[in-house]
Amino acid sequence: MSSVRRLPPLVFAAASSHTATVIFAHGLGDTGHGWASAVENWRRRSRLNEVKFILPHAPQIPITCNGGFVMPGWFDIFALGGNVNDLRARQDERGILATREYLNGLVQAEIDAGIPPERIVLGGFSQGGAMSLFSALTGPHKLAGVVGLSSWLPLDSKFSEFLQESDLNKKTPILMCHGTVDVVVPTELGKMTSELLKSSGFDLTLKLYP
Repeated sequence: MSSVRRLPPLVFAAASSHTATVIFAHGLGDTGHGWASAVENWRRRSRLNEVKFILPHAPQIPITCNGGFVMPGWFDIFALGGNVNDLRARQDERGILATREYLNGLVQAEIDAGIPPERIVLGGFSQGGAMSLFSALTGPHKLAGVVGLSSWLPLDSKFSEFLQESDLNKKTPILMCHGTVDVVVPTELGKMTSELLKSSGFDLTLKLYP
């Protein structure tokens, strides 16, 4: 995964003075362009004038659950659908860690450009949300917030092994949103992530939508 070709992210500059950044990762099979219209809508709100939006693109990789078809993916997925145990049983740890390094590199680039980590939000949808949760909560910087839409925490059974000793983001607000009839990422998986993180002391809000 470390040698995969990565395209530069899609970037929406702040409408006024740049004081904050949102990095948002798309889901499996999509690109950053798939969320461009949503960002355009968000940018119409004057209170977000100082926010720069970064929409990274996942590399093209073979996805096992799709018959090895090459498509944009943050890591390989071996099973997808209604069976929670299948999704958790076998996970692409190498790919997950490579993407964590990439996303936290984007965070670091913003910090190097003068944006404090407490003014950076990392979020995403589905597989991108999974990576945002994992990357932010095991990363080296205390962020402003973390968002996971229709997502879950990968490598949950060994999550504690990847945490920073200082638990930097224990008090960072985490928002998870999940549909109750999600047939791709089961709602149960989102609930399991919520329960795990809350029991570990993280500040998480889970919102369910019918």
